[in-house]
Amino acid sequence: MEETPEALEERIAGLRQDVRRAAAGGDRPRARALRGELKGLEAAWERSVLGDDGPQDRRPDGSMVPLREQVHHALTLLGAPAAPKLVLRVHEAFFPGEIVAARLTSLRRDEERSFRTAPYSRPYYLCAALTADLLAPARGLLVVSTWPLQRRVVGPLSARTDFLTAATRIAEHTLRVPAGEAGRRLLWRFAASIPGAGAGGVTEPRPEQIIDAARSELEVHQEADRQQRLRAAGRARAQLDDAGQLFGARLRDVRGMSRPAT
Repeated sequence: MEETPEALEERIAGLRQDVRRAAAGGDRPRARALRGELKGLEAAWERSVLGDDGPQDRRPDGSMVPLREQVHHALTLLGAPAAPKLVLRVHEAFFPGEIVAARLTSLRRDEERSFRTAPYSRPYYLCAALTADLLAPARGLLVVSTWPLQRRVVGPLSARTDFLTAATRIAEHTLRVPAGEAGRRLLWRFAASIPGAGAGGVTEPRPEQIIDAARSELEVHQEADRQQRLRAAGRARAQLDDAGQLFGARLRDVRGMSRPAT
């Protein structure tokens, strides 16, 4: 569910204070990281207040939008960890331009290499989600570095809650920006896997119906998933360095880390 402008403004104000404190204390890496998160919140506030007309496939100077920005656009709309195939479908449905699927294979590795070479030199990074048990990179799930750590961790219930979250956000988006054929196909795919979303009828599922059905099921799973993710995020902060919290623990680190109690 999208945050209200008021909630975003409150978080923005708090982050600005955190940036100032980090800079005043000489912690420049943390200040840069917080600044990247702040930019993401400010962009979310603009979308919430001014509406989202969608990014263009070219910048004002005529240059093409890089792949990482195209992926960032799609992930920001989804608001949850997503597989490259879903990122491609969302971009195709709602954004101009084209993502070359083959280039997604090396994207996360390129992002990690960039971070380790010059930490926090970019406003955001495209990372892998972290598994809640090992805090290792989750295979085939992309996230944005500026998201809260608990949103970048995935546990046993996360696949379903993230699917329902993405379905809600996509349906809400189509209420603001009419969907074309690719967008309607994407809505069908979501609706077909959500009981009560209307995919079994002769007419197209309505976005409102998808939203209601997804939120109803989210109420069943969301709190348990949130608690699992919070516990895992706490372990990640305690056990991993900055790079590990973004890109996951390496195999040699996993062997020496404590695992969650069963």
